Amino acid sequence: MKAKFPEDSKTIQTDVVLPADTNSLDNLFGGELLARMDKVASIAAIKHSENVVVTASINNVSFGEPVPNGSILTIEAKVSRAFNTSMEVFIDVWKQNKTHPQKFKVNEAIYTFVAVNKRGKPIRVPELIPQTDLEKKRYDAALRRRQLSLVLAGKMKPKDASELKAIFE
Repeated sequence: MKAKFPEDSKTIQTDVVLPADTNSLDNLFGGELLARMDKVASIAAIKHSENVVVTASINNVSFGEPVPNGSILTIEAKVSRAFNTSMEVFIDVWKQNKTHPQKFKVNEAIYTFVAVNKRGKPIRVPELIPQTDLEKKRYDAALRRRQLSLVLAGKMKPKDASELKAIFE
């Protein structure tokens, strides 16, 4: 299995926020944004694994600013780290006023996907080789996030979480 780069999985969706997508404050529903991010991130994971993927977890979501009706919304996702059968996907979200070209980052999220075969059983995914400084930073942080999730789920003993111990020593 040939290793891949984060850029190989890059997926971008640009869309407009319509009235049916908004809440009573005329801003994009949080749940609508989560669904859009899940779709874009899953495509990035499919590109990396070249297989069917399932969402394993939403590890982090930060809602920075409301996204008003009529905004242009751009969602970008890239695989930030690949493990044995799972992939962490980092998502950045920007809004843009339809009459002004400047984009503003309003959200970021981290999703985890697992590649599965036709029977729904996890399968191996290619290694990921980060290239840019940001990709390397996200790649390194992904192992800490994974270990923390495993410790909190009771699937790893805190003493075995080498990356977390390094933070506190």
